Amino acid sequence: MFVDTVIEDKALHKPAFLIGLFVAVLAFFFAFNFTDTFFGEFLRPVIGEPKESGFFGRLAVSIVLAVLFVLNLFVISFFKLKGQIAIVWIELFLLFLAFAYSFDLKMSFIQSRIGLMISQGLFTTIYISAVSIVIATVIAIVGAIAKLSNNGFAFAIASFYTSLFRGLPLLLQVYLIYKGLPQIGFMVDAVPAGITALSLCYGAYMTEIFRAGIQSIPRGQWEASRALGFRFSLIMRKIILPQAVPIIIPPTGNQFIAMLKDSSLVSVLGVWELMYLARTLGQRDFRHMEMLLTAAMIYWALTIVLEVIQARIEEKYKQKG
Repeated sequence: MFVDTVIEDKALHKPAFLIGLFVAVLAFFFAFNFTDTFFGEFLRPVIGEPKESGFFGRLAVSIVLAVLFVLNLFVISFFKLKGQIAIVWIELFLLFLAFAYSFDLKMSFIQSRIGLMISQGLFTTIYISAVSIVIATVIAIVGAIAKLSNNGFAFAIASFYTSLFRGLPLLLQVYLIYKGLPQIGFMVDAVPAGITALSLCYGAYMTEIFRAGIQSIPRGQWEASRALGFRFSLIMRKIILPQAVPIIIPPTGNQFIAMLKDSSLVSVLGVWELMYLARTLGQRDFRHMEMLLTAAMIYWALTIVLEVIQARIEEKYKQKG
């Protein structure tokens, strides 16, 4: 209720108008500077060839675009919140498609290759990400408990682990595991090496998330549970974790989404996931942008699915609270 009241407060109207005006000015300068390039294909019937449009032609088109932008904001303001969100999403998506169209894409090439990207690359990407997420979660729980314990040996190992794997670039970790382990006698294939690197890297980040979530629960609940004779495992499972989960879910969901995208780094090992196929298929016919944009749309779709799942989980725990 408080948030709704704040949003509907008339005091926000003036700042919103000023922000809209500022964005309109930015839109004007963007249109003025890029009329001959990005907008050229769409505005040529109006302004003629870009070189013939000259300064005044660009100025006129820029003014028209800025006015249309302001009118668009005005029209959207009459819709309810969900309607505004839907309209803006559609408009931005259409702008993204226009941006992609400006690369002179060959749609027949995309149609002939997208089946392989989905059947082979998408499956491999989902498999690597799903397994890594499960392992990273287990590592995070163990690491968080170790960092909260009074055992110096456990704390030292957990703190060294989080410091090391948060301090090294993920790509370097992939190479160290894939190239380094065979040097000491542990032969590892590309896919297990990628999963190991992703699990250890994101397990380190998630360890700190779980630790902070557990520490957010008042210490009195720990002491009261111990006074009643509850075992540590029972306290964690029945008292602490159920309260910490709503705090842990948002940042953990962000880590899952980041891991999905960072799984593309496994392509350097020759794993046939999305990015490897996008580069390979595009390189054969020198149609790089077609494959890269196709991979981008697939990654985006997967990210949207994870965002929806995260929102549903957050809503579920919010209702319980």
